[in-house]
Amino acid sequence: MNIELKNAVLSIDVKAQYDECVKKLLGHKIILAHILTKAIEEFRGMRPEEVVHFIEGEPFISKVPVEPGLTNKMVEGDKSGNEIVGINTENSEIHAGYVRFDIIFYVRTKDEISQIIINIEAQKTDPTDYNILNRAIFYISRMISSQKNRDFKGSNYNNIKKVYSIWVCMNMEEDSMNHIHLTNDTIMGNHKWKGEIELLNIIMIGVAENLSRKDESHELHRLLGALLSEKLKAAEKLDILENEYHIAMEESIEEDVKTMCNLSEGIEERAMERGRKDGINTVLRLAEKCHLSKEETIQQLCEGMKMEVAEAEKYYEEYRKDVQTSL
Repeated sequence: MNIELKNAVLSIDVKAQYDECVKKLLGHKIILAHILTKAIEEFRGMRPEEVVHFIEGEPFISKVPVEPGLTNKMVEGDKSGNEIVGINTENSEIHAGYVRFDIIFYVRTKDEISQIIINIEAQKTDPTDYNILNRAIFYISRMISSQKNRDFKGSNYNNIKKVYSIWVCMNMEEDSMNHIHLTNDTIMGNHKWKGEIELLNIIMIGVAENLSRKDESHELHRLLGALLSEKLKAAEKLDILENEYHIAMEESIEEDVKTMCNLSEGIEERAMERGRKDGINTVLRLAEKCHLSKEETIQQLCEGMKMEVAEAEKYYEEYRKDVQTSL
């Protein structure tokens, strides 16, 4: 395989593993509980340890498709003839290639009667090819529309559950948090329309690239910044989680933190290696364009890329072989 192609494939594989690890870390109930207490009105003022018990079952991580018609599990009958309806958690291979919610789960409110559907999305950076808020609006719309035949039947729209789509965006210029929701502006008359406009909620959390200072107003951002940092070592992350946030270091959390740190280091190492190889290939292409001899090219590699003659000769031969193969 072409060396550059091989490196690209390997780096993508590591990045995919890293992204999945981020979701797994955020998907731990105690981490979700910290997010809920700071981002959602219903749980403000509560201790994360209390909120954990309101999270129902295990959060679905990268299992539920966003696409219309796939978010719901198909309605089917059990042996007693009863309908079984739920969030679609079928084998991901069946719907390979579809976009999925990063994390989605049900949580009960303090009255232990009402349910809220929560979606958490992690973004390493603010995307440049589309507006992230537009994507959040699409996701929140799917969270509402997919409830039909799962959370309510027919035209019983009063049973629609409140939904939150929470977006954690890393490497931002500053810490921020915004609540985007519906408002009711009276244009004419005094009629009071019945309904619950608070059903749709988007929370955008921007986490600064540099670790937030240690104070109450930045408490959630510091936790997320430390947890998902590519700069902090595993020991530093675990120290912050345990000593500042009193998060008991269950084996699964500790293992996920260490795995993410290892993958982060792997991405950095591959990026550095890829950058060096890009530099080597640039020297080789320029040498060929300038019709330099083999000896002159190897000299340029040794001087420009700070390498030994034997290593320069190896790269030269590999490059010439790739050139001949492509002819």
